[in-house]
Amino acid sequence: MTQNIYDTPAFFEGYSKMGRSVQGLAGAPEWPALQAMLPPMSGVRVVDLGCGYGWFSRWAQEQGAAEVLGLDVSQKMLARAKEMTSTPTISYAIADLEHLDIPMGVFDLAYSSLAFHYIVDLKGLFARIHRALVPGGHLVFSIEHPIFMAPRNPGWLMDDEGRKSWPVDGYQQEGPRVTHWLADGVIKQHRTLGTLLNLLIQAGFTLSHVEEWGPSEADLRTRPELAEEQERPMMLLVSAHR
Repeated sequence: MTQNIYDTPAFFEGYSKMGRSVQGLAGAPEWPALQAMLPPMSGVRVVDLGCGYGWFSRWAQEQGAAEVLGLDVSQKMLARAKEMTSTPTISYAIADLEHLDIPMGVFDLAYSSLAFHYIVDLKGLFARIHRALVPGGHLVFSIEHPIFMAPRNPGWLMDDEGRKSWPVDGYQQEGPRVTHWLADGVIKQHRTLGTLLNLLIQAGFTLSHVEEWGPSEADLRTRPELAEEQERPMMLLVSAHR
């Protein structure tokens, strides 16, 4: 079963204070780049994998999606999503993405934001998503970038002149990484960029766009705190189709 850290009280409290929790999609600096990868939303059937508070699910419905199914392993996340949703065209359900069970050939779009790096059997998940999409259907997702996830002891290093650098040790050694983000013992699954993209290809997807996201000059003018994200990519954004 997927590690359900989001139902841990300390983790959930910390997560609820983050910008992307308070402001929704507007609080996620990578959202404009992700949005540009999406197909036209009018009439599409969407599955939101790891939907959290349901921000994307509601956005998709507002853009004309016919039906949206938001799935998450966290009861606390889904309870918050349901509180914030008032339309019958969006439904939410508990689901473990490690053992995803959704019907075949139903969805036009599968979307996921920062959830896939928790999955051990990503090969199996990609295969199940591929089967759930109609021919020509889209998969659009963000994931922590392998360079960001690889270090066994992540965190900025300082040289003798006070300059920051980010370690990239253990990149070729794939497997779990234990981090202490909002709570102790958070387990993520590191894979190289090549492994990640090849898993998509092996599942039958055709890659449409891959972006190693970093802040633009416009981003930096409005959010100067993102300057350190220029030093290494923190997120990888991928669009593929069936």
